[in-house]
Amino acid sequence: MRYTVVMVLLFFCGNQAYSQNFEIGPFAGGANYVGDVGNSTYINPNTTVFGGIFKWNRSHRHTLRFSVMYAEIKADDAKSHDTRRQQRGYSFVNNITEASLGLEFTFWDWDLHSDKYQATPYLYTGINYYFANHFMLRNNAYTNPANNELLEAGNNWEFSIPMVFGYKQTLNSFLAAGVEIGARYTFTDNLDGSQPSEVDGSYGSKDFGNSNTTDWYIFTGVYLTLNFGPKSCYNEY
Repeated sequence: MRYTVVMVLLFFCGNQAYSQNFEIGPFAGGANYVGDVGNSTYINPNTTVFGGIFKWNRSHRHTLRFSVMYAEIKADDAKSHDTRRQQRGYSFVNNITEASLGLEFTFWDWDLHSDKYQATPYLYTGINYYFANHFMLRNNAYTNPANNELLEAGNNWEFSIPMVFGYKQTLNSFLAAGVEIGARYTFTDNLDGSQPSEVDGSYGSKDFGNSNTTDWYIFTGVYLTLNFGPKSCYNEY
């Protein structure tokens, strides 16, 4: 009988070896957008992003991750290196609220219950669902564009794909910190108002820019997480 009990305990310990290992904490940093208005530099934080991250470490190498973030993005043709954009003179300010769910893969083992110092680069991807605003030019895009104005034109609920590279390390047995750069590939070309045909459903004279590409937004920041959850059977040995 006792051998049966031992075997059952070993079975559950083996299955729970990587469970009950959670992290939660705040994220803060900078945001920027890349599209048809303003500076086209890929990583160029010019606004603030903040939010929170929750992680469930399912093994020493992969983690389920959920986050909610809020950022303001803005662009101004006057700050572009493109002379044509400078002459055109468009600008906008948009707000993005994003929820993200996906998998984080570490390059090396990540075991927060270990007494040893932990550090590793990682990659993260998944699916985002976000809320922003649509924009539209007040007048025809080809009639005196330098004196035109981008106006809000409704709500923009859309998906994006995160492509994140980061580095994280433990600070002590309860805290960890990380830094990351994450680009979001969106399925809209109207964060900047360049394709208002997405709003009315047909190509119009208010569309401008490159219709063959979509908009991107990039979050660059740091976070601090608190580790919690009971140690598993695996970590007792």
